[in-house]
Amino acid sequence: MSPTHIIFYIFAGFAILSAAMILFTRNVLYAAFLLIISFLGVAAVYIFSGADFLAITQVMVYVGGILVLMIFGVMLTNKISGQAVLTQGQHQFWGAIIGLSLFGLLSFAILQVNFQSLAWIKEAQSTKGLVESSTVKQLGVLLMTDYVLAFELAGILLLLALIGAAFIAKRQLD
Repeated sequence: MSPTHIIFYIFAGFAILSAAMILFTRNVLYAAFLLIISFLGVAAVYIFSGADFLAITQVMVYVGGILVLMIFGVMLTNKISGQAVLTQGQHQFWGAIIGLSLFGLLSFAILQVNFQSLAWIKEAQSTKGLVESSTVKQLGVLLMTDYVLAFELAGILLLLALIGAAFIAKRQLD
């Protein structure tokens, strides 16, 4: 087994272990920090899989934006109420039943798929899974030329959502 494979499995293990630990913690702030570790592990798996654009997007959007916002929200809520933010765990039985059922259904669906017949897997096998160049430059050029309108509309929509959230938060503080 090559060192690259070992590092890949280490990062995959971090992602899986931190995701499993999220299930067993009652503190919401600890769960948010564990989610950061899980997302960073998934980003590393993307890098080793040759999906560097997805890895960058994972870090920038999920870790850099959403999780930091969640952590600030939890910390500010904690400061206002003066109590630790804990989950109640009232429906653990039903949560376990639904989770195991979904796991079984998804496992069954994955086992039914013939992955060898998929076109992108055949192409990866013909090139021996080697990624010849980074996709970030190609995607960046496409975003700034062919898809610039959609890119700008998404930016305006996110700006409006941020302004709306700030307006709602300001009204609730007054």
